[in-house]
Amino acid sequence: MHYVYIVKCADETYYTGYTNNLKRRIEQHNQGDGAKYTKGRRPVELVYSKEFDSKSKAMKREYKIKQLTRQEKIDLINTE
Repeated sequence: MHYVYIVKCADETYYTGYTNNLKRRIEQHNQGDGAKYTKGRRPVELVYSKEFDSKSKAMKREYKIKQLTRQEKIDLINTE
């Protein structure tokens, strides 16, 4: 399976990403081995995830989420 996720960083910002192993990816972020953006903003907390049956669909959704404003991301998190 393929996942799009949003984590809330310690500085109250949000990071959106893609993975095929959600548990491992969140652990990587919290160990400082994830994205450069989250490395200095640990710990992170998973606040949204959605599962897809193809990498292509997941990557398209990730791109769309990254285009959202902060408030739109908060609304998405709160409605899911």
